[in-house]
Amino acid sequence: MLPCDTAAGYDHIAGAIGGALAGMYGADMLCYLTPAEHLGLPSVEHVKEGLIAFKIAAHIADVARGNRKAIQRNLEMSHARYRLDWKNNLNLRYSLVMLKEYSEKGHQKQSVFYVWAVLSYESC
Repeated sequence: MLPCDTAAGYDHIAGAIGGALAGMYGADMLCYLTPAEHLGLPSVEHVKEGLIAFKIAAHIADVARGNRKAIQRNLEMSHARYRLDWKNNLNLRYSLVMLKEYSEKGHQKQSVFYVWAVLSYESC
C-alpha cells in the first residue's frame, strides 16, 4: 500500500508506513518497495533499504495486532537499552549496516555510543 504518490525517492518509507497500516488491519503479506521505485532500476543497496524498511513495517503491524513474539522483542530491546546491554541491543536490531556506517564516517566519535558500537560490532 502506497499511502501517497509524492514520495519519489522515498517510496520505501511511504510504502512501509502504508504496509504497517495494512498489516495492522489484517494484511498477511507485505511486498517491499525500494527508493528507486518509479525512478529507475534498483541497486542492491536499494533492495536492502527496502527490505529493512518493510521488516520494520511488518514488526510494527505485528505489535499492533498483539503478536506476543513481536511485543517480547520490543520489550527486550527496551530493557537492553535501559540496562546499557550492548550485546542484546545489537542482536535485536534489524540491521547493523547503519551502525557500521555511522562509526566509519566518524559520527559521534567522542561519545560512549561510538565506543560501545565499535567494540561490540567488531566482537560480533
